[in-house]
Amino acid sequence: MRVPALFASVVVFACVVAPVRPAGAQSLGDVGKKEEARREQVKQPSKTYTNKDLGAPPRVVETTPTTNAAGATPPPAAADDKAKDAPKDSGPAKDQKYWSGRKKELDAKLERDKVLADAMQSRINGLSADFAARADPAQRAVIERDRQRAVAELDSLNKALKDDQKAIADFDEEARKASVPPGWLR
Repeated sequence: MRVPALFASVVVFACVVAPVRPAGAQSLGDVGKKEEARREQVKQPSKTYTNKDLGAPPRVVETTPTTNAAGATPPPAAADDKAKDAPKDSGPAKDQKYWSGRKKELDAKLERDKVLADAMQSRINGLSADFAARADPAQRAVIERDRQRAVAELDSLNKALKDDQKAIADFDEEARKASVPPGWLR
């Protein structure tokens, strides 16, 4: 019984004896006046940097392989690596239209393949149900042949789905390496 009484007395003491302070909230007008005063004290505005200030990114220049001191040329794998890293200027201009169009194209192909795979799965399910409902061996043989073709087609569509997903992942990685703004890929 002593603990609740002690607790109650501490709470009453804290409420009665402790000084009551108003909340330290500021009105929006006060904040605006302080900001206006701060801006008046600033002598010079800060520098705003744009892409023009940064200049063009450095270009990688590919050179032809030369012979080393021993008279040997570098192996072809090293030349292939350089060719992969070099910028490809011969392709179309990679502007916002290119990146967004290519992304939409890849997404549309993936979506189309998903719809086809779902439709093929529905066809397989229907053929399986039809096969189970038939008693005639000749009809069952025709249905089983069609079902096997549909299963093979579904397998190729599933492979195409994986290829589409990989193509999208590769495209996203290429865009990341090219520092493409995320808004361009929508």
